Amino acid sequence: MPTYEYECLKCRRVFEIRQRISEPALTVCDVCGGEVRRLLSAAPFILKGAGWYVTDYPSESRKQALQSEKSSEKSSDKTSDKAADKPAEKPAAKASDGTTSASAPATPPATKSD
Repeated sequence: MPTYEYECLKCRRVFEIRQRISEPALTVCDVCGGEVRRLLSAAPFILKGAGWYVTDYPSESRKQALQSEKSSEKSSDKTSDKAADKPAEKPAAKASDGTTSASAPATPPATKSD
């Protein structure tokens, strides 16, 4: 049975009444005897249980889309890992005579401790 909301035009009281759909709308306030009007209000409802969300029962096309998203995420992770594994290449250092040479970085000589 639906619940209807009414407002009295005389005393400004707002109240709710559970009525059958087949019953006529109220016309008189039961407190002051003034004229009442039915208000429009949002119907409250609660979604309980499974099956109300798109992710609960995905269609075949949605399952395929989710799988392709997962595989593209994995492949982008692998390419970023590979890029992190490679050392950055540095250009060869130029010698003072204008030729290029690839020399190892200079290391200080080992010191003896007695």
